[in-house]
Amino acid sequence: MIIRKRNNIRRAPLAKGCLLISFLLVWIQPCWGHGMGGTGLLHPLTGLDHLLAMLAVGAWSAQLGGRSIYIVPACFAGMMVLGGVAGILYPMIPYLETAIAMSVLMLGLAVSIDQPTGWFVASFGVGIFGFCHGFAHGSEMNRTEGITEYILGFLITTVSLHLIGAFGGLLLVEASQGRRHLRQIGVVTSLIGVYLLVR
Repeated sequence: MIIRKRNNIRRAPLAKGCLLISFLLVWIQPCWGHGMGGTGLLHPLTGLDHLLAMLAVGAWSAQLGGRSIYIVPACFAGMMVLGGVAGILYPMIPYLETAIAMSVLMLGLAVSIDQPTGWFVASFGVGIFGFCHGFAHGSEMNRTEGITEYILGFLITTVSLHLIGAFGGLLLVEASQGRRHLRQIGVVTSLIGVYLLVR
């Protein structure tokens, strides 16, 4: 009973986060109706590289536990916003797609290895990857869209994917043999990252 209560306490902030995302989706709905921010909201879902990286960040943060479950995804999201602004204002940087594919590989490896890592080191690594993903989002923005709505759109989707990855990761971490299954998912993710690098 005590263990179950503790598990519910750990999951409560994530459940509140999902509820917050729902309110934000309702709030930004009028913008979608006028063609503003819709592509920003969908952009992280249009590429397997973006989707896997964002889910992996959440899953890895669940493996790390403690403050990392909040700080690591927040660092990715924050740096992604900065990268998005940079991508809107400046031309495409070289080897961006390579860096994004590398992020899938490295994050998959991090999940598959499942070794204790300090929140600062983990945040620094995902921050670099977040900037690259954000730059890609920004550089592909339709110039007829509102910048604020577009950035808010892909930020909401990114945070949602982090929450899904973290919540799923917590469920696996707490389940029997769950960590092993999560590591196997990390191996598959890293192999997809290799494919994205060499294709």
